Amino acid sequence: MRTALVFGASGQIGEALLARLSASAWQVFAVSRTPRAPSSNVRWLTGEFAGIAGLPDAVDVVFSTGPLDGFAQWYARGQVAMPRVVAFGSTSLDTKQASGDAYERAIVARLQAAEQLVFETAASKGAAATLLRPTLVYGAGRDQTLARIAAMARRMRFFVLPRGADGKRQPVHVDDLADAALAVVDAPATHGQAYALPGGETMDYREMVARTLAALDPPVKLWQVPMPVFRAALSLARAAGVMRGLTDDAVARMREDLVFDAAPARNDFGYAPRTFIVDKRAAGA
Repeated sequence: MRTALVFGASGQIGEALLARLSASAWQVFAVSRTPRAPSSNVRWLTGEFAGIAGLPDAVDVVFSTGPLDGFAQWYARGQVAMPRVVAFGSTSLDTKQASGDAYERAIVARLQAAEQLVFETAASKGAAATLLRPTLVYGAGRDQTLARIAAMARRMRFFVLPRGADGKRQPVHVDDLADAALAVVDAPATHGQAYALPGGETMDYREMVARTLAALDPPVKLWQVPMPVFRAALSLARAAGVMRGLTDDAVARMREDLVFDAAPARNDFGYAPRTFIVDKRAAGA
């Protein structure tokens, strides 16, 4: 029986990965901030990167599906021996490099430093590391983009976008990310590599939102307004204490193509993501 240590096991990607590991008869040590009941082959460990009780001395693979910077620092401390590391980062590394928002640039800097630290640590330990960078994640109803849009639309019974929100997007389902994490474990070509993981369909931002709203019960109407009107409404919303997470740079990116090539992942470990289909679970129902 192979053994795995999973960070972020209670998150949206981690949860999907855990289900696959359990079904494949792995012995899993799953890390959570809050205590959870064990199952037949999953032992839950309580704690955070600074302190986790009950860590094994060694595992076959460690999967990081949560914050990459925290994991990179934990991995560098060398508390558990492992020959294989699979960790999730983000395509934000590329899409937010030139952001005018200092907070977003800080995220990019942390991602860059974390990826470098993971690869350097793996090299120093004679281990093989692979970094996976998803695009816009959806599917579990817990993401910060489509599930949040769906929740807002339910409350308001409509949703507003600025005209021209036609930048290309490739939303990727959590189940496809979990499949990818397992697929790279035994793929030697992935050692020391980082891969963009886009979804299987490319569409306009507006189309992505419209299809999400159409999946709601009842469906919600999408309104498109001129950009000046949208920005004025956004300013009022921020003043009222809502929508503060939607920065001016995020609005500008609605018109930008954020598209990535899946060919390297397809060639090296058979990555084959699904087309974009929003069901009730993905919409947070």
